Amino acid sequence: MPVTIRKLHPLFVGEVTGVDLTKPVSPDDAVAIERGMDDYAVLIFPKQDITDEQQLAFAQNFGERENRKGGSVTKKEDYRLTSGLADVSNLGKDGKPLPKDSRAHLFNLGNCLWHSDSSFRPIPAKFSLLSARVVNPKGGNTEFADMRAAYDALDNDTKVEIEDMICEHSLMTSRGALGFLDYTDEEKEMFKPVLQRLVRTHPVHGRKSLYLSSHAGAIQGMSVPEARVLLRDLNEHATQPQFVYVHKWTLHDLVMWDNRQTMHRVRRYDQSQPRDMRRATVAGNAPTVAQQAAE
Repeated sequence: MPVTIRKLHPLFVGEVTGVDLTKPVSPDDAVAIERGMDDYAVLIFPKQDITDEQQLAFAQNFGERENRKGGSVTKKEDYRLTSGLADVSNLGKDGKPLPKDSRAHLFNLGNCLWHSDSSFRPIPAKFSLLSARVVNPKGGNTEFADMRAAYDALDNDTKVEIEDMICEHSLMTSRGALGFLDYTDEEKEMFKPVLQRLVRTHPVHGRKSLYLSSHAGAIQGMSVPEARVLLRDLNEHATQPQFVYVHKWTLHDLVMWDNRQTMHRVRRYDQSQPRDMRRATVAGNAPTVAQQAAE
C-alpha cells in the first residue's frame, strides 16, 4: 500500500496512511514522507504503537539524531529515558508525575509557550517526531502555526524591514518569561544566547518563513524593549487562528513537524495525571547565521 497523505488544514498539515512504523520504511516511502514534510510541514501518523528503538530508526531516515545535551535542567543521572529519545512527559525517573515545585516541572512549563525546537542551538533542529505513549485525560493538545503562511501575509514594508534581522535565542529567555530565573553557573553557560535569522528560506521549495520562538529575546542593532515589541507583534500575527492547527492527541499518534517552517506549543493539562510523550529530533545540517557554525 503506497504512502497517502490527506490534507487536514487549508494551509498545511497532512495525515499519513500506508506506512507501518513498527517495520523499516522503504527508501521510496522515506522519500515520499520527506516530500510530504516539505509540502505540509506537519504530518500525523495515527495508530503507530512503536518502541523507542523503532521511533529512532524511523527518524534516522531523515538525518542524524540531535544530541540531547543542553536542552534541559535535568541531570543525565536523573533521565527517565535511556534510549536516546527526549523526554517530553511530566514524569520523573520513578515514572510518577513530577512534583509541582520540582525544577524540572517548572522548567518544562516553557513548552506551553510558542516555540521552535532547538532554536536555542547554533545549528537548530530540522524535524521533530513526537510519539504519544500515555495521553493525559484533560488538556494537552498541541498547536502548530504555519510560519510560511504567516510570512506571506505580512505587508511588504514589514517584509523589507525584517529581511536581514538577526535574533538572539536562549532557553533563559523563554523560561524567564514564566518567572524561572534560578540557574547554576553551568546552566548559564550552557544556555548562553545564539544567533538566528528572523526570516528563513526553505532549502527545497524556497518559500520564506518567519523564524520565531519564545526563546528569541533580542534583535541585533535594536534596544531590547524595541526588539521585544516587534517580536511580540510578529508572534501575535503568526499565531492567528487562520494559521494554526490544533492536534488533539489519541494514543499512539506520532506527529512529525518541520521546525524550519512551524512553531508549536502544548496546552495546559492535568499535571497530577501522567502524560508520556517521547520525541526523536533530527538535527539540522546548517546554521542560519554563518558565524555560528564553529560554536
